[in-house]
Amino acid sequence: MTKFIDGNKIDGLPVICALDVKELDAGEHKFWFRAATDALAQWQHLPVWVFKGKEAGKHIVVTAGVHGDEYNGVLAAQAIARGLRGKALNGSITIVPTINLSGMLHHSRDFFSSDPDVSCGNLNRHFPGNANGNEPQRYLHSIWHNLLKSNAELAIDLHTQTSGTVYPLYVFADFRVADAVNMARLMNPDAILDDPGEAGVLETVWNQNGIPSITVEAGVGRYTDSEMVARTVAGAFNIFTHYGLIEGEVEAVRPAIESSQVTSLRAEQGGFVLPQVSLMQTVEKDQLLAVQYDSFGVEEHQYLAPCDGVVLSHNVESIRAAGSLVVRLIHPENSIKH
Repeated sequence: MTKFIDGNKIDGLPVICALDVKELDAGEHKFWFRAATDALAQWQHLPVWVFKGKEAGKHIVVTAGVHGDEYNGVLAAQAIARGLRGKALNGSITIVPTINLSGMLHHSRDFFSSDPDVSCGNLNRHFPGNANGNEPQRYLHSIWHNLLKSNAELAIDLHTQTSGTVYPLYVFADFRVADAVNMARLMNPDAILDDPGEAGVLETVWNQNGIPSITVEAGVGRYTDSEMVARTVAGAFNIFTHYGLIEGEVEAVRPAIESSQVTSLRAEQGGFVLPQVSLMQTVEKDQLLAVQYDSFGVEEHQYLAPCDGVVLSHNVESIRAAGSLVVRLIHPENSIKH
């Protein structure tokens, strides 16, 4: 049941603490979802936009901002909502564009807690949360159980690569889940990774609850990539069209690299790293990928390809701490066959 906070509105919009799209009237609904209090006893509210058709159909949830520095996903979610305004549809599409409020306010990937016993950390390792856990776990418990879980039959989680590094349009999908694979291909990305899932990740938790899900990575953290945003929006609408939520022609699926294996090269030491390759470039074993310099500008290290592959990611911020990502390769020879 959708639970309204009686007499409570923010900027003229109703405040809810639980959502049930099945009982909403057809039309467009904007809410503030009351998630949890911060350390000053102030409620934290997530914007939620629901588009519901008059006819039965699939229920899809689109989330973004689980990592607070990944703005292209947020921009894509907002653009999807704008694109749905005034459209006739079947079923429902629920859009939650800013999951990690504290991370976004700090321009950080992490969730920030005021609890001195809780380290700031990756919110996308704590789903579905814990009602009796620490601050981020309680925060997610409310979001998962009262906002997300009961409102989806399919789910799309929008991300970008972490700050300082870049991805093409890249999708994680568990190839054991047919609808996840289908959605991944309908996004028309550059690459798809067969992703069996990791504990605490939203995509994994969706799949574990019988709700096929994909994670979409679009470009670079913090900085706007309008082309990647547009491609993400087009892919999402392709999914909506294929599953009958909106009318239109489904865009043909274009070939993408589909693989079950990636290789990550990480900085051997701190310093300044200049990539010698570009995204989606095919490289051969022992090819030069990046050069690292010390603080004087003296060359300290060369990073060579350990095997053949295609460049899936590389650093765009030159300064690299020891252990941080320099280059990530994906391996088409391990591709999954259609």
